[in-house]
Amino acid sequence: MKGLLAVVLVLVVAACGSRSVKVGTGVTPSSGVSLNVSNTLSQEVNVYVTSGGTDILVGAVAANSTKALAVNGVAEGSTVSLKAVTVDGTRTYTRDGVVLSGSYAWTLP
Repeated sequence: MKGLLAVVLVLVVAACGSRSVKVGTGVTPSSGVSLNVSNTLSQEVNVYVTSGGTDILVGAVAANSTKALAVNGVAEGSTVSLKAVTVDGTRTYTRDGVVLSGSYAWTLP
């Protein structure tokens, strides 16, 4: 009987040993959609996609340059609004009713 009790005790102690657990954050799924923004202004702009009433920052485009910006977190085929705000906040440019599919070109202003 003492032998059986010893075996059970060993099994219980072994079951209570430490375990390795990894915790991390998930990657935001990419929809495969991008914006090709041409900024002809003399200052940098922050570019947003507005979906479901929420502005999502997709990136910044330097003055007098063009940049491809990945649109993450919005499903392909969604109808959204685009917004670009100059870094000093004085000017805002918008485009409504944009259907996200592939690469969408937008020239500012």
